[in-house]
Amino acid sequence: MKLTVERTALLKSLGHVHRVVERRNTIPILANVLLRTDKSALSLKATDLDLEVIETIAAEAGAGGATTVPAHMIYDIVRKLPEGAQIVLEALGDRASLAIRAGRSRFTLQTLPETDFPDLAAGEMTHRFALGAADLKRLIDKTQFAISTEETRYYLNGIYLHTAGSGNSVTLRAVATDGHRLAQVELPAPAGAAGMPGIIVPRKAVGEVQRLIEDTDAEVAVELSQTKIRFTIGPVVLTSKLIDGTFPDYARVIPLGNDKQLTVDKGDFEAAVDRVSTVSSERGRAVKLSLTAGRLVLSVTNPDSGSATEELEVEYAADPLDIGFNSRYLLDIAAQIEGETAVLKLADPGSPTLIQDRDAAGSLYVLMPMRV
Repeated sequence: MKLTVERTALLKSLGHVHRVVERRNTIPILANVLLRTDKSALSLKATDLDLEVIETIAAEAGAGGATTVPAHMIYDIVRKLPEGAQIVLEALGDRASLAIRAGRSRFTLQTLPETDFPDLAAGEMTHRFALGAADLKRLIDKTQFAISTEETRYYLNGIYLHTAGSGNSVTLRAVATDGHRLAQVELPAPAGAAGMPGIIVPRKAVGEVQRLIEDTDAEVAVELSQTKIRFTIGPVVLTSKLIDGTFPDYARVIPLGNDKQLTVDKGDFEAAVDRVSTVSSERGRAVKLSLTAGRLVLSVTNPDSGSATEELEVEYAADPLDIGFNSRYLLDIAAQIEGETAVLKLADPGSPTLIQDRDAAGSLYVLMPMRV
């Protein structure tokens, strides 16, 4: 195997695939990236057995073949080579190593045989549809913050992707929750999505897809089955196992009868929460909202460091109410509001609050209160 490839193209591709490789591996081959070449292309592949990324780039090949080299090592080498360099990769079969040459630089890396490299066999994909990259990115961006990191509740460690509605109003809906907050975003279902199974896309796969979307005007091909999902984003193909679990009936926690409506300027509210939470304790992060007609007072009291209050003019005409929230969670949700106005629908100090973007349909957030 011998080929010549541009540094820029190789670095970009290694940047995409090496992220999948875990830094600590008990199985040596999983620390490597598979390089396979034919006459005019180089294919790079990395996997952690749950997630697999393959990318193909242009290259001038003298001789075809395949080998595997340490992923993070080759990425660092290529990253440190001068811009514009032409890189020659040559497998030295007799010594089980790969020679890397660029200008006056020479490296030799130990290799492992490509026959040992695992293949994440995708099996039959039952549903296929295309989605605008901007739409897919929005589904992820608006829900990813609410994915649970608690490993014991593994079925919450991803985004629940499914279709909702019926007839002409079928939507593709993404939902994530960690038990304290819930995010739900939907858009009109693309052709081919109808009848798809409800699937839970793991947190790592979600993060990689988000990073791979560089051109928001492009289209992403999505293929899925009961156990796997595959995204084709330009020259990159990402295949992931799905979380084998049942997502909870999230509709039960979305409040329908909250009759106290607070309408507030999103920018002013976000800045005020951020300011008063400066004195909150690292553990509690509690901020109290005191509502009276046309007025909101935000307050934080921390016995160890002090207190803070700030007053805002708001639209509120219901009964007075005091309710507490985790300030970090409030700020996370406020960051998802695209328009200038946030609408909070409240019930009482112990019930979940519904938060919506007045100017953007299709998204809603639920936040559980705290005792303050």
